[in-house]
Amino acid sequence: MAIDRITQAFVLGAGLGTRLRPLTDDLPKPLIPIFQKPLITFALDHLIDNGVKSFVINTHKLPETFVRVFADNRYAGLPVKPVNEPVLLGTGGGIKNVESFLGGKPFIAYSGDILTDADLAPLIENHFRAKNHVTLGLRRDTGLGAGVVMRNGRIIAISNDSNPAENFDYANVSVWNPEIFLKIPPSQKISFIPIVTKWIGEGGRIGGVVLDDGEWFNIGSRKEYLEVHRVISTEHWRPRYVRTVGWSNRIHPSAIIDPTVQLRGCSVVGQNCRVEAGAILENTILWPGAQIASRTELFGCIVRSQHTASGVHRNIDI
Repeated sequence: MAIDRITQAFVLGAGLGTRLRPLTDDLPKPLIPIFQKPLITFALDHLIDNGVKSFVINTHKLPETFVRVFADNRYAGLPVKPVNEPVLLGTGGGIKNVESFLGGKPFIAYSGDILTDADLAPLIENHFRAKNHVTLGLRRDTGLGAGVVMRNGRIIAISNDSNPAENFDYANVSVWNPEIFLKIPPSQKISFIPIVTKWIGEGGRIGGVVLDDGEWFNIGSRKEYLEVHRVISTEHWRPRYVRTVGWSNRIHPSAIIDPTVQLRGCSVVGQNCRVEAGAILENTILWPGAQIASRTELFGCIVRSQHTASGVHRNIDI
């Protein structure tokens, strides 16, 4: 069983989210709400469901927002340690930077800006059964570009060359043995890819497990952000590990919506929002505290927290 084989995780939360601007001007990408639930908390719920009992999260942009979300450095009663990177260190440098918090035990690394319900048990079980140093979760057609070449469960190369019969995309979740810390130079910005590539050449046991079951979303653009809401709303998708009460209600109980307002399609109204008379919201997401003036019409829009919208708008972020 995978449960309890891994009890700690490094969750990557330090990305800039540049393709999501202006949504990420006020909020780091891992904290953007998905039906009023911060994106990164899906990763934490997923990991808890697989036996993880403590978390280290690297941060960079607006680190104080993570402190607010994880009051008392806890989530679901479990310890959360935010570790700020004033200068971004990359995926490899980020792992090295949290060495003192992860100690001498294996850990899962999980990107805080993906949303998936893929079964992680085969990944964890394979890591220990095959006695790997590193085991990468892999998928096809993630949109991130193929490059991981795997044969017989072992990764033999990471390349930009396309070879659909053997190449996979990294699914942004992986299992690592503590030996990785000896491979990464301290205080340097570096991706884990050259580290792993060199390790393969030195005889390192680098495994791969295909995680093609379930849904997998990389929330890297407004199109992908809106698509997640569409799937949740129209296809009634709900990750089995989510136990948050009230998720995925379209309208937060604290929202004030005039009876004449029309909510169409996959619209979501967040906490403490106010929508005044005669407004029309179609496939539009309101973040907490958004204010919508009377007779406003929004089609395919996203209104950020504490922002006000009026007039007629299509496919913009406010």
